[in-house]
Amino acid sequence: MCSGVKSGVRLRRYAITAISVIAGLIVVGRITGILVDWLWFSSIGYDGVFWTILCARALLFAAVFAVSACAIWLSGSLAHRYARGVDILRAEAGDPSGATPVTGDLAELVAPYVPWRSSIACAAIILGLLIAASEIPSWDIALRFIYQVPVGERDPIFERDIGFYLFSLPAYVALKNWLLWLVFCSAIVAGVVYGLRGDIAPERPPRTLSAAAITHGSALLGLLFALKAWSWWLDRFLLLYGDNGVVVGASYTDVHVELPVLWMLVGLAAASSVALWINMRQRSYLLPAVLALLVFGSSFVFAVIYPLLFQRFYVKPSELGLETPYIEHTIALTREAYGLAKIEIKPFEAGQGLTLDSLQANRATIDNIRLWDVQPLMDSYAQLQEIRTYYKFLSVDIDRYQLDNGYRQVMLSARELEPAMLAPNAQTWVNLHLIFTHGIGVVMSPVTEKSTEGLPLLYLRDIPPVSNGGPAIREPRLYFSEGQQDYVLVNGKVAEFDYPKGADNAYTTYSGRDGVTIGSVARRSLFAWQFDDPNILLSGYITDQSRILLHRNIRDRVRTIAPFLSLDHDPYVVASNGRLYWIQDTYTVSQWFPYSRPGFGEGANYIRNAVKVVVDAYNGTVDFYVSDPADPLLRTYERAFPGLFKPLDMMPPELRRHIRYPEDLFLIQAQVYRAYHMEAPEVFYNREDLWQFPRELAGMDGGSAASTMPPYYTIMRLPGEARAEFILMLPMVPSQRENMIAWLVARCDSAGYGKLIVYTFPKDRLVFGPFQVEARIQQNTEISQQISLWNQMGSRVIRGHLVVVPIENSILYVSPLYLRAESGQLPELKRVIAAYGDRVVMEDSLGEALAALFKETAQAAPAPRGTVDARAREALAHYDRAIERMKAGDWSGFGAELDALRPLLEALGAHRSDDQK
Repeated sequence: MCSGVKSGVRLRRYAITAISVIAGLIVVGRITGILVDWLWFSSIGYDGVFWTILCARALLFAAVFAVSACAIWLSGSLAHRYARGVDILRAEAGDPSGATPVTGDLAELVAPYVPWRSSIACAAIILGLLIAASEIPSWDIALRFIYQVPVGERDPIFERDIGFYLFSLPAYVALKNWLLWLVFCSAIVAGVVYGLRGDIAPERPPRTLSAAAITHGSALLGLLFALKAWSWWLDRFLLLYGDNGVVVGASYTDVHVELPVLWMLVGLAAASSVALWINMRQRSYLLPAVLALLVFGSSFVFAVIYPLLFQRFYVKPSELGLETPYIEHTIALTREAYGLAKIEIKPFEAGQGLTLDSLQANRATIDNIRLWDVQPLMDSYAQLQEIRTYYKFLSVDIDRYQLDNGYRQVMLSARELEPAMLAPNAQTWVNLHLIFTHGIGVVMSPVTEKSTEGLPLLYLRDIPPVSNGGPAIREPRLYFSEGQQDYVLVNGKVAEFDYPKGADNAYTTYSGRDGVTIGSVARRSLFAWQFDDPNILLSGYITDQSRILLHRNIRDRVRTIAPFLSLDHDPYVVASNGRLYWIQDTYTVSQWFPYSRPGFGEGANYIRNAVKVVVDAYNGTVDFYVSDPADPLLRTYERAFPGLFKPLDMMPPELRRHIRYPEDLFLIQAQVYRAYHMEAPEVFYNREDLWQFPRELAGMDGGSAASTMPPYYTIMRLPGEARAEFILMLPMVPSQRENMIAWLVARCDSAGYGKLIVYTFPKDRLVFGPFQVEARIQQNTEISQQISLWNQMGSRVIRGHLVVVPIENSILYVSPLYLRAESGQLPELKRVIAAYGDRVVMEDSLGEALAALFKETAQAAPAPRGTVDARAREALAHYDRAIERMKAGDWSGFGAELDALRPLLEALGAHRSDDQK
């Protein structure tokens, strides 16, 4: 027996030692992580943000841990103090000799050897740590609650400010959930103590609980019922997030049945909690059971069964009439939550009056019709411009620039360093962290033009970047980019690889602002521990001036600084004033906007593009610019993090010209607007005018599989506007139909940035939609035969995305067609398909396609009567030259020929009138 006790003591010591070592390593790891984060935040000038977030997390953890551990310890200690124990229970049972087991073998064997006080304290600490750790992610909720601002709008049911739902209600729900867990854990610890001490003996009827256990259980159950009363009071507001399939938010049943039932349950739970606290003196073990059955049984019957029956037999037969006011709430508040309330609706005639004169008047639109799709262009960039295996183009961005040849839409991609593409024997620690440190330059090409071989024309190319009509770049190095970048060490004893230069290489030394000084032994030891990399400490290439660059992936960089912002999937590179920058759109989102339909993420139902983030690709500086100052979530964060955000006016004007409406937000808004453009409740209820995204054919083998058309950026002159502008647009078609019914536009240029417009087509006539045009293209004998022939000759046809081009009050369709050798990786733009009205043509270039398309239009027109004289021959000559200029892409010459043609046609028209007289 003695040796067994000694073995138990030794095992306990070993366990304590092991736990202490593990806990010590965890603590050291957390401390080093905090130190590294502090050094990094300080190096970029955002140490105030670091301390705000750290203090919020630490204070929340400490408060939750202190309260939780104390409450659990108190519950366990009271159970230990007032438990009767096995011997007393035997005496009360009239069997002091112990012949009859009272509580079972477990309590008799374990209870004498348990160090109760230390065990209860240990359990309280462990459970407190677990609960506190689970609450750390709620630091954002706590900050929003503390710094909340009023919205200025009220919900239609309780008439509370919307800010209550965005900021206070989430905090109350989180607090309630924590307290419920706390009561549950306290009950578990107390129950274990009473069980092991013998006060809970279910095998000894009729008295299965000691008086102390009944008293303690009544107190905890009373607390539970008090929390349930508060929970049901909060559930009244949660009715505004329900969904019965017709109404998102509180419906007729919720308001007229659920709401009174919740008030009844609040009263019943509150009264039950008082009765249980009184029972702490009466010590009846039946009363808690009766009250629990009453409260939870009533909850099931009145909060679950009764509303279902009411909805089925009373509301359903008259659903439209009863739910109409609540459908109106759903429509209005969903539109507000997604920023749809300010959408401007304009009619679009979709006529057939497009002519050569119309094309001339809209040259800026024609010049920027996008013929290059992202994937074929990225494949071309990879083959033509990656130069070395360790460079990689990760994405292609679409932007616009004011260039020498006008306001042009371009596509560009950053040439990033991909260390994993280094030769295996070259992937040494020195190469990965000290020598190969950055990418270099961008490639840029116009969206419409191509070479005679069908390859993109490059405005920016090669290493170092060479400009051929594009913006000049003086600092092309990319230390911060989209790739999964590991840390690098700069300003060491070895020079950094800059770019390949013939048989040799060019080298450089980083002179930017970023980086944490790492020269001292202490800091080298800190980072070596943090990154589990002893080379940082042992390397002889690190000097006193060396710095370490962290968080070099721009999304990771922004997310680390502002974890409360959601990021757009597509940061894009901008060449401005000779430097390269990344612009990252970010959003404020919430799941707590009342009466709003969840439309994205994990049930989120509110979104604003509140902040534009600019990251310098060389210096790594990060600037947060406010793009929606009216957003209440952002105004709350501005109060919580003073100095983090800057007004949009402070963004350099050259960069501000490149901000654009983000595609993720546009897609979410378009998805919701499909149904929520219907503002009449009866129309919304019947889904009479439900829209959907159109389908298209794109991809390999000529585009045999249908896919949903994505939104796309383009430069065009909107109807009624004076000049062309950069927009993001998406056509819409009716549900279960393919004809086009509208197109949605987001304006991107500074004058009208952020304005959404929907152009609606007449409903009394058919307007071909994208998939119907695709069908006409597929049915065109010449096109289908040519595609089949190419596919049989060792090539693969890639159908590009169909582009819908509104011009004045007409619709033009354009689609590129690429060829790629079966064993090759270099797609070539070989044909352009254009469609207008009931005509479809395929030619070598956009100019030739438009010329062929509208030459057919001219030939189909009635021939003028009258004498053919020299003026007619001259007019024909000007027309032929205009067609030649269009085919060549010389729009200036095309316009000049049209200008010369007009007076001749007017003279011929006058001559015709004279003949008729």
